[in-house]
Amino acid sequence: MDWLIEYWWALLLGIIIILVIIKNIRVVQQARAFVIERLGAYQSTWTVGLHFKIPFFEKVAKIVTLKEQVADFPPQPVITKDNVTMQIDTVIYFQITDPKLYAYGIENPMVAIENLAATTLRNIIGDLELDQCLTSRDIINTKMRAILDVATDPWGIKVNRVELKNILPPREIQNAMEKQMKAERERREAILRAEGEKRSAILTAEGEKESAVLRADAKKQATILEAEGTAEAILTVQQATAKGIELLNQANPIESVIQLKALDAFAKAADGKATKIIIPSEIQGLAGLATGIIETVKDPEAKKKTATTASKPQ
Repeated sequence: MDWLIEYWWALLLGIIIILVIIKNIRVVQQARAFVIERLGAYQSTWTVGLHFKIPFFEKVAKIVTLKEQVADFPPQPVITKDNVTMQIDTVIYFQITDPKLYAYGIENPMVAIENLAATTLRNIIGDLELDQCLTSRDIINTKMRAILDVATDPWGIKVNRVELKNILPPREIQNAMEKQMKAERERREAILRAEGEKRSAILTAEGEKESAVLRADAKKQATILEAEGTAEAILTVQQATAKGIELLNQANPIESVIQLKALDAFAKAADGKATKIIIPSEIQGLAGLATGIIETVKDPEAKKKTATTASKPQ
């Protein structure tokens, strides 16, 4: 009977030992670190993997995440160099690089970072005027990051980025800025409109100038072509006249043919438009002859009657 009791006690003790061993086996996940203390003093830092903790002597003092973290702090009142009070809220991106310093360096790291960011921001903004604060965010972010990174290094924290989330000046300043921006937009609009009208006037004048030049050039070309056409027509007529005279000379015309040509030319000259005509003597005789011939041809019977009357005795 005693051996059975001893058996159960041994079994119970074995189960307790197994449970204690299982309880002290720890697995550290990725991007985490365990700070281990032995008898109240820092012992080691566990990284990713399987670890065994000595029961009753060692404990996990702090579990630290190594991921990059974001701290969004509420707006802080700051005063600029020209005595304008603004509300500015900041966003800080930081990462724990040394779990031991983070666990033992400072009691409350987040509160310390928030207060440090507020005081640093006040110092930087105090050296700038309102317009510089609104246009120099990158400079402010860079200065704050450098100062915070140096200050938090003993705490095992690295500040990667600092961003000014919002800059809220007083309502009166905002109204004045809106009016100023509206006036600036109106001024730019007036300038752009004037430049557009100027450009339009210039283009219109250039178009009229080019149109006038083209019209003058076209008129010039038309006058030149007309003069060339007239000259070619005169030349053609002269060539035809010369050719006719040459043909007449080659034909060796008699005197009567020349006189008939002269008469024809005189008939063309005296087509009813002239008021006074001077007839050469040679053409007068030729004209009489021609008239007689025409009358004879027109009235042969009258010629016969005249001849019969003249042959009768008186």
